[in-house]
Amino acid sequence: MNVEKNQNKDRLLISYLLCAGGLLGLGGLHRLYNGKIGTGILWLCTGGLLYIGQIVDLFLIPGMTEEYEQKLRLKAGLSPSGVPLNQAVVNSQVYQPTGNQLMVKLLEAAESKGGNLTVTQGVKATGASFAEVEKVLKEMLQSGYVRIDNDPVTGAVTYHFHEL
Repeated sequence: MNVEKNQNKDRLLISYLLCAGGLLGLGGLHRLYNGKIGTGILWLCTGGLLYIGQIVDLFLIPGMTEEYEQKLRLKAGLSPSGVPLNQAVVNSQVYQPTGNQLMVKLLEAAESKGGNLTVTQGVKATGASFAEVEKVLKEMLQSGYVRIDNDPVTGAVTYHFHEL
């Protein structure tokens, strides 16, 4: 952040020095330096709009430099505050439902799949491990809430929730 402020001060100082070049008949160099190409060329051709534009720009230069810095940050993939944009969000801790929570999540997943659920679908829906999902599904099987079969097309073990 401190480096960024120094760079902005440097750009501001250079812009004022280039603006002073208008006294030598080179008006508009500060505008070209800050990415305002069209008006920079106009200032060069008209002597800074007969020095009036050059004088007005003395008050506009701080905003000009800040605007150009913003454009540079966006091109570099940074937010206005210097934080990288479009950076992948990585969660260091995954929510793992346990016990009854996992059972409820599996029931909700099965309901959304028409009453049928594979272990893989259960893992995807809950974020729990294969072993945890399989354990809960087997408990449901033993209690009689679920029956087990193989999918005729894929051969995957499928749990059928007949009450859903």
